[in-house]
Amino acid sequence: MEGCRWTTAGTLLLASLVLSSRTARSEEDRDSLWDAWGSWSECSRTCGGGASYSLRRCLSSKTCEGRNIRYRTCSNVDCPPEAGDFRAQQCSAHNDVKYQGQFYEWLPVLNDPDNPCSLKCQARGAALVVELAPKVLDGTRCYTESLDMCISGLCQIVGCDRQLGSAVKEDNCGVCNGDGSTCRLVRGQYKSQLSANKLDDTVVAIPYGSRQVRLVLKGPDHLYLESKTLQGVKSENSLSSTGSFLVDNSSIDFQKFPDKEILRISGPLSADFTIKIRYTGAADSSVQFIFYQPIIHRWRETDFFPCSASCGGGYQLTSAECFDLRSSRVVADQYCHYYPENIKPKPKLQECNLDPCPASDGYKQIMPYDLYHPLPRWESTPWTACSSSCGGGIQSRSVSCVEEDIQGHISPVEEWKCMYTPKMPVVQPCNIFDCPKWLAQEWSPCTVTCGQGLRYRVVLCIDHRGMHTGGCSPKTKPHIKEECIVPTPCYKPKEKLPVEAKLPWYKQAQELEEGAVVSEEPSFIPEAWSTCSVTCGVGSQMRLVKCQVLLSFSQSVADLPIDECEGPKPVSQRACYSGPCSGEATEYTPEETELLYGGLQEFDELYDWEYEGFTECSESCGGGVQEAVVTCLNKQTRETADETLCVTSRRPPQLLKACSLDPCPPR
Repeated sequence: MEGCRWTTAGTLLLASLVLSSRTARSEEDRDSLWDAWGSWSECSRTCGGGASYSLRRCLSSKTCEGRNIRYRTCSNVDCPPEAGDFRAQQCSAHNDVKYQGQFYEWLPVLNDPDNPCSLKCQARGAALVVELAPKVLDGTRCYTESLDMCISGLCQIVGCDRQLGSAVKEDNCGVCNGDGSTCRLVRGQYKSQLSANKLDDTVVAIPYGSRQVRLVLKGPDHLYLESKTLQGVKSENSLSSTGSFLVDNSSIDFQKFPDKEILRISGPLSADFTIKIRYTGAADSSVQFIFYQPIIHRWRETDFFPCSASCGGGYQLTSAECFDLRSSRVVADQYCHYYPENIKPKPKLQECNLDPCPASDGYKQIMPYDLYHPLPRWESTPWTACSSSCGGGIQSRSVSCVEEDIQGHISPVEEWKCMYTPKMPVVQPCNIFDCPKWLAQEWSPCTVTCGQGLRYRVVLCIDHRGMHTGGCSPKTKPHIKEECIVPTPCYKPKEKLPVEAKLPWYKQAQELEEGAVVSEEPSFIPEAWSTCSVTCGVGSQMRLVKCQVLLSFSQSVADLPIDECEGPKPVSQRACYSGPCSGEATEYTPEETELLYGGLQEFDELYDWEYEGFTECSESCGGGVQEAVVTCLNKQTRETADETLCVTSRRPPQLLKACSLDPCPPR
């Protein structure tokens, strides 16, 4: 046939169909040897999960493949608390049957690892353990903490969906095949604090519905619990001895040891439990606890709100409300915000009332609502100034929902209209970097090689970036100088006072502490000192001092007039010493010592204006005037200095006096 041919894929498909057909016939032939399945038997239990079976008969004289019995679970409803344990009922059924000529009260042996489906029982008050039956009744749990059940003497896997052979399990929240999102893990520790006025204290409150509760107390104190049902009924259990207890339909396992106590509750709790500790006064105790707490408040989406317009095209939104699963009522949103796992659903938006509004011509064009009727939006005010300049502060702003009409007029509207987008935050952290702090460098060597001297160190104010800055508190500044003693004895007369450091150390320590940083308040900012005006001896240094302010919005620095800054203005000139000139002795006079090491006096203390005599009289007779001569003097050396060195001192007023008052001789 023209145009027809087999491909490799076609060959494989045909082979697959042939194999599938043979397999189907094979299974059909095998099942045809069996009679139909019979009806299901009565359930082995009336509650708590039992087993039911169905039989079929082999119609062939030969052996039929497969099983003639099948099982399924049944009566998968919880038994009432008073019903007791199914395995315990089977043991107690032998209480009226003599064993080796004696009656016993039999208790179940649980969780036998070797043969969990045999009926092993222990005589009360004795160590006697006997297998009273090779198989427990169908539907008996293999283990206390599992849904697996014994059927015909074999332990069969049962999933949380109560189906045989199912591997589906509950999550930590008790939800079958769940993802753990409906509860949260709570873990913590309590330490007792002995007090003469306190006999007990609350360790932890565990709410209704919690699971897998475990508490371990280490120490001499004692645990006890209080409970409160949803109906408000209160009760207390002293937990005085080891054993299992039923408190408000919740099974509690308690173990008491000489130095510790262990409390376990598998849950879910049927009441609110409060675990407390009763002090014995002997020593401190600690309690570690862990449990899974159900998330009882969850978000629930609302219906759509009314349309924003009655015609001509509008919009409507949904919202979310916080719902209490226990009381089945709506509560405040803060209850849902308590759980980080709770994520509030975003509102949904849809168009509505798209029919034209009545008009003179009976028709009105409907434009897309985002053009014809712009969506409401969030608007915010600028952030306030940060509450702290460093170390972490907060700043706030107001956020409101506004709507713009066709004419561009903006007006505030209800917040729910903007809930289709997240609301902008109204508070945020700011200036979270660390505040400047003092950083002390290493100490210098001692200024002497024997006896008592001094040592120095540089103390810097460092910001969060590790840069030298200002802003550290002077009250907390570490000292930059301290005495030191060299144990080597001196063989010359002792100095009257400790020998001061050479100038570079003192100068560096002093200069580095004078830094200032520009802030949002106008402040004096000095620049770096110039180099000393001389290479040896006493000279002068100058620097420029500006009034500056930091503009917060642009983070730039602006210069201001000097009178805009408050407080004392830093000096712009000072003395400096560059060491002795060649040929000079290294011994200092008391005045030089005071000048160099007693604080490096400023120029306004070292140089000043002084009157130095008067000029000649303007007239030789008949009355004239003399003007006082003002010069700039070095107050230490009493020598005349350049007038520029006295610019920081106020020039004294001009003084005049009369002279040559004798009358002139007649001409």
